[in-house]
Amino acid sequence: MTAADTRIAPAAVPAAADRIAPHVRHTPLLRGDLLPGLLVKAEHLQHSGSFKLRGAANAMLALGADEVVAGSSGNHGIAVATLGRALGVRVTVVMAAGAAEAKAAAVRALGGRVVRVPGGVADRDRHAKDLAARTGAALVPSSDHELVVAGQGTVGLEVLRDAPDIDTLVVPVGGGGLLAGVCLAAAHLRSAVRIVGVEPERTRRYACSLAAGHPVELPPGDSVADGLRGQRPGEVILPVVRHRVDELVGVDDRAVLRAMDLLHRAGIPAEPSGAAALAGALRLGPPGRCAVVVSGGNTAAALSTARATPAAAAR
Repeated sequence: MTAADTRIAPAAVPAAADRIAPHVRHTPLLRGDLLPGLLVKAEHLQHSGSFKLRGAANAMLALGADEVVAGSSGNHGIAVATLGRALGVRVTVVMAAGAAEAKAAAVRALGGRVVRVPGGVADRDRHAKDLAARTGAALVPSSDHELVVAGQGTVGLEVLRDAPDIDTLVVPVGGGGLLAGVCLAAAHLRSAVRIVGVEPERTRRYACSLAAGHPVELPPGDSVADGLRGQRPGEVILPVVRHRVDELVGVDDRAVLRAMDLLHRAGIPAEPSGAAALAGALRLGPPGRCAVVVSGGNTAAALSTARATPAAAAR
């Protein structure tokens, strides 16, 4: 993959890693008995509780704005608000009506303003874009932005540097920024790793778009994985996914909840979206030496504990 193939050069990922290093945690690869040879990239241990901090940090640090607007299902908003408090940046997070109230409350606890809008993810993102344009704030999308994608790609960079001999890397897919970033990281390292994206069965916007040969916007969908309800593939992201992803699989709510239960029994408190990659790996069967990304652990219980403990809320 070269800069000519997409709007983002693979070298943007290590550049992002350097930029965000003071603000993010290099999360561990955990070993467990979930599948033979399985490694778990523990982004639930990331500051703010999810991988979203990486993309938010890369964008906010590079843009240097004193006010930002972000559309979010929750974890991106928590990440932006976490950074906003640390950097002295005013933050407004636009959330769709169906977004989890526990995550909205976490944004408010961190000093962010929450704006609720009717409709689904596509309506939310359109409102965030309009609000940023009206107020002059910088727009920091949850996924479809070159700086955000590069920041999310640092997850893949860490996995492939820590375990260069893995055969398969399985990634949950919401907006697609993490998937595209992992693809760019693999390209930068010239890794031949097999990359698999996992979408909720009822909102397979990337699989549908690749099959159709053009971007497809789906109606608002429901899924227990609240962070993976995207409706339309990202303009920045889709060319990267088309060029490099090896397979996209769909998983239903039952599979996600089963995977989440297995992770919890192994001592990994993943939220449903964070368990989707394992659900995909279980569907694929034993894939050799495999890593799955547990993208977040912001369950209602975890967020309640964080709000009750100021030090935890500031993670």
